Formats: sequence, structure tokens, C-alpha cells
Amino acid sequence: MTADDSITALISAFRDPSVDRRHDAIQKLAQCGGRAVAPLIKALHDAPDSDLRWYAAVALARIGEPVITPLLAAMNADRYTDFRKYAAAALGGIGEPAVEPIIEAMAADDRELRGFLSLALCRIGTPAIGPLTRSLESSSEIIKSCAALTLWQMGEDGITSIVKKMEREKTG
Repeated sequence: MTADDSITALISAFRDPSVDRRHDAIQKLAQCGGRAVAPLIKALHDAPDSDLRWYAAVALARIGEPVITPLLAAMNADRYTDFRKYAAAALGGIGEPAVEPIIEAMAADDRELRGFLSLALCRIGTPAIGPLTRSLESSSEIIKSCAALTLWQMGEDGITSIVKKMEREKTG
């Protein structure tokens, strides 16, 4: 069995009735690292239901940083809403390493994509607040607007960050 066959078999295990086997497949795919990224992105897109998409997203999140660039590229190219929703969940699950690349990707003209990227940043939470606050000074009007809206969506912590920035500008 080749490495590609092994990855395909692990992805197929997401359909296994045993939750333990599905979780084991996620763990093994995470250990495959970058080799599993493209097949998992394809599985995320091709999944016939939200359960399979969820398992693919969790596996992508567990792989971590090697997923960020290819997943953002796929989200930009693929307008399938369910794909983007679960891809955003995967990015959110990666956490802090995904923050700056997500903010950069918000410069896209695609409003729906920007909305999903904002959701990923909201899922990341506190680690995204500082970079988003700094993005309020971006030369890109789109990024500034997205940063402000995302901070607003984050609730009290994000809004507090906006207010503090405004106070510093006022006094400073």
C-alpha cells in the first residue's frame, strides 16, 4: 500500500460506524502532516454530508501550519459554501499561526469569503485581537473594514480593543 493509498484509507475511515476508528483516523492523518493536506482538502469539498466534512476539517486543523496556505487558496478558488464553512472551522482550529495569513486573505474582493475568514478569526479569539487591532491602520480599506467588523463580532474583548485604539489616537 502506498502512502497515498494509506491516506485515502484513513479518510475513508471517517465513514466507519466506530467513533474510535474515526478519531484514530484523524490522529493518523495529523501524523501524516503535509502529505495529507491536499487529499483532506479534496475530501472536505467532496464530502456528501456535514459529518464527513467535520472530520476532514478536524484532521486539517490537527495538521496545523502546513494547511494554512493551501486551504486559503482553496477557499479563494472554491465558492462552495459548505466547503468554505468547514474550511473556516479548520483554520479557526489551527489558531494563532493562522491569524496573519487570514487577515491578509481578507483583502479579497469576495465578500462571502471575507465573512468566513472573519468567522475563523472569531473562533481563534484572543490571539487574533492584537493583529486585528493593528490592521485597523492598514492601507487597504477592505482589510480595515474587515478588521473592525471582526473585532465587533468578537464582542466585549474586540470592542474594547477598538475603543482603546481610538482613545490612544485621540490623546496621542
